[in-house]
Amino acid sequence: MKIALFSDIHANWPALQAVLADIDSRNPDLVFCLGDLVGYAPYPNEVIREVQQRKIPTIAGNYDEGIGLASDNCGCAYKSDQEKAMGAISIAYTNQIMGEAERAFLKNLPRHLALEFEFNGEKFRLLLVHGSPRKINEYLFEDRDEKSLLRIMEQANADIMAFGHTHKPFHRVLANDNGTYRHAINVGSVGKPKDGDPRACYVLLYIHPDTSLHQPELQLEFVRIPYDVESIAQAVEASPLPNEYADMLRRAY
Repeated sequence: MKIALFSDIHANWPALQAVLADIDSRNPDLVFCLGDLVGYAPYPNEVIREVQQRKIPTIAGNYDEGIGLASDNCGCAYKSDQEKAMGAISIAYTNQIMGEAERAFLKNLPRHLALEFEFNGEKFRLLLVHGSPRKINEYLFEDRDEKSLLRIMEQANADIMAFGHTHKPFHRVLANDNGTYRHAINVGSVGKPKDGDPRACYVLLYIHPDTSLHQPELQLEFVRIPYDVESIAQAVEASPLPNEYADMLRRAY
């Protein structure tokens, strides 16, 4: 089974269109969105309608939750007063232009999705979250302490856990005491990468009868998709959003 996983579009419709075109060309069996459809760019309604029209199962991100509730708090972690001020402009603007049907869609999104597989008598669970199973806006970075990450996954009964929120893709293999393995997969960001690569990012995960938690190998692919970054950067600059967000798209930070 081939599963496409993407997250953190953040109202970047051109990036989403490029990713979905690539996903279509690869014909996966399942497609899931891990949240944060809106914020930081001028096309939140278009992104939501694209996901709705394709009937892509989607979970809520922290920004989706804030806009769904018509709140001025997106649950974002800002490092400076300047970032906080820019964030306030972004969420106010997103709330202003959000359609009511699109807002209702965000408000009703689930927080987690889980898939259970059984091959050769072995059962394992794939859990999809936005930040972490504990908190929608918890950041799980690649350098997270292994014991901490294992504990989070054990408590959530997750053998394979896919998430976003940090906008930095990675795959970590974690060894359990009983000789089995767990996999933590950050799927990166479609519309606002922060790893120095401005191309959109998503993951293809392959689950097949040979997949076993008794082996450390898991077949997956981080797919990077080029798109017209300059067009969305200029759209940001033409909107009331801070121009700094355009530079972040160009430089992926």
